[in-house]
Amino acid sequence: MNIQGTSALVTGGGSGLGEATARELARLGARVAVLDLNGAHAEKVAADINAAQGAGTAFAVQCDITQTDSLQAALDAAAQALGPARILMNIAGIGSAKRVVGRDGSPAPLEDFSKVINVNLLGTYNASRLFAAACARLEPLEDGERGVILFTASVAAFDGQVGQQAYSASKGGLVSMTLPMARDLAQSGIRVCTIAPGLFSTPLMQTLPEAVQVSLAASIPFPQRLGKPEEFARLAAHIVTNVHLNGEVIRLDGALRMAPR
Repeated sequence: MNIQGTSALVTGGGSGLGEATARELARLGARVAVLDLNGAHAEKVAADINAAQGAGTAFAVQCDITQTDSLQAALDAAAQALGPARILMNIAGIGSAKRVVGRDGSPAPLEDFSKVINVNLLGTYNASRLFAAACARLEPLEDGERGVILFTASVAAFDGQVGQQAYSASKGGLVSMTLPMARDLAQSGIRVCTIAPGLFSTPLMQTLPEAVQVSLAASIPFPQRLGKPEEFARLAAHIVTNVHLNGEVIRLDGALRMAPR
């Protein structure tokens, strides 16, 4: 698919990997809807893109991907502002670290597990199903293609650490959903791929002490540094343009394999 002139949706586009992806797609000529739970962050990113790429390139929408009414309203507003979307970048997500049995011997709250699953897995499925239903009605492009969906998993899907039960389960669910959804949507000409990033320099990572960040970077075989959001964004853009990439999960981690702790 040619990114130039195509409308795209980026969930979690107000910061981190989502922001970098929204900026990269806009740089390559896409019209980008920046969706985020934090409306102010989405507005700032969209304003920056419009200033750099021209008015009307980006559109900010505040929404909650776990709430269908909120999400559908956001998708409708984005379509009205930028035209029907053919690209969906599912990047919104949250983290969690909670031992199954706490230091006081009490079990981890079920609500904490449910929240992470609800946002990372159910929220991604919610956005994907609504996008796919609209995209399937569009006229096919070259090769019969109509759209592309990206999931954002994590290396934690494969080698999660102590306390990452909820996070790993949510990201593992995305990995497992990639192939069946690609097969399901093949009849509509909609491709589905997943990126599983390792340790990246995001706003969340930057809240950690510098010494911790240095230690984490040192655990990556090569290059021995944290990943750059722009590197994630470039891979996401390549997936859009490479029509034969479908049903695939790609680790982007510098050959990192996480230790138990």
